[in-house]
Amino acid sequence: MMINRIVLNETSYFGRKSREKLSEELNARGYKKVLLVTDRNLVESGIVKMVTEFIEKAGTAYYVYDGVKPNPNVKNVKDGLMMAQLNNVDAIVAVGGGSPIDTAKAIAIIMTNPEYVDVVSLDGVANTKNKALPIIALPTTAGTAAEVTINYVITDEARTKKMVCVDVHDIPILSIIDPDLMQGMPQSVAASTGMDALTHAMEGYITKAGWLIPDMFHINAMALIYKNLEKAANEKDLVAVEKVGYAQYIAGMGFSNVGLGIVHSMAHSLGAYFDTPHGVANALLLPHVLKFNGQVCPELFRNMGSAFGLDMKNTTDEEAVDKVVTAVKDLSRRLNIPQTLREIGIPEEMLPTLANQAINDACTPGNPRNVTVQDIINIYKEAY
Repeated sequence: MMINRIVLNETSYFGRKSREKLSEELNARGYKKVLLVTDRNLVESGIVKMVTEFIEKAGTAYYVYDGVKPNPNVKNVKDGLMMAQLNNVDAIVAVGGGSPIDTAKAIAIIMTNPEYVDVVSLDGVANTKNKALPIIALPTTAGTAAEVTINYVITDEARTKKMVCVDVHDIPILSIIDPDLMQGMPQSVAASTGMDALTHAMEGYITKAGWLIPDMFHINAMALIYKNLEKAANEKDLVAVEKVGYAQYIAGMGFSNVGLGIVHSMAHSLGAYFDTPHGVANALLLPHVLKFNGQVCPELFRNMGSAFGLDMKNTTDEEAVDKVVTAVKDLSRRLNIPQTLREIGIPEEMLPTLANQAINDACTPGNPRNVTVQDIINIYKEAY
């Protein structure tokens, strides 16, 4: 008999101007001092000010750590941690994409579990004893769903490794999904983070651990993303931006509870060695991995194709897989996402090194088809 588990965050608000709820929540929860974790671009663009005005309205003191880089590293966590400790904050507000939210999670975990102060010991499934310092997450990208997952990713530059940290204690207690905060994304960011969300939905759906409830999340998420991402990224259509924002959250509810597969394993290697933006890496690799995995679960591809709105009736297994792979490739092209590893400057001689790291990634065991290092090298070569 299979026992399945679902872990979700406590409270979320959705909709335009939902960030206004932040004042009310800060007062209701009694937080007096918070650390705001973000990046410099979001400060300079005025997005952070759209949030801090409601922290100020609550009368809550706040300190800003805006040093988070796109693939956050151990130093980012330690720098933010020092600021949190010096100011004795009682909560963390994360504003940004996956990078600030992931950094906030690591800081918050160490604040209540100081034995992990080295950061690197959090790699994998950490046996923390205490819930993280309360985290309030306000995503500004529609992709990672870090605001509703039990995962975070931090780069250990000393080992050239992206640490995939899994911990039920790190999930934000409050998430605010306000499309107004996502509206200002550059086209390239909207496109790549949206493809990251599509990867979450598709990998989560076909993973070995998939089951009824996460399946419902994943199918609905991929339908919303496939039908709205192009309008959201290329045309800045407000309704489409909102739908993709919700879809990435729904995908997070799913994959956080069943895991992912080797698209993420291979993307993590690219990020660790070459600082490749995570969404770009996922988008580039997704069609090739789907083709590889389609041999073991073609029926699931029929369901994914139907979610996209494709006619999947009377298709052979091979045709079903091909239709879905082609649809994903075409969407990626329409979003102007790079299509090859050569295009983004990855040296071909590094492929075996990347594969050797990917095989040991935390996401690899969830892949529906068992893989070898040579399989992964072959997929990288196909994507080259």
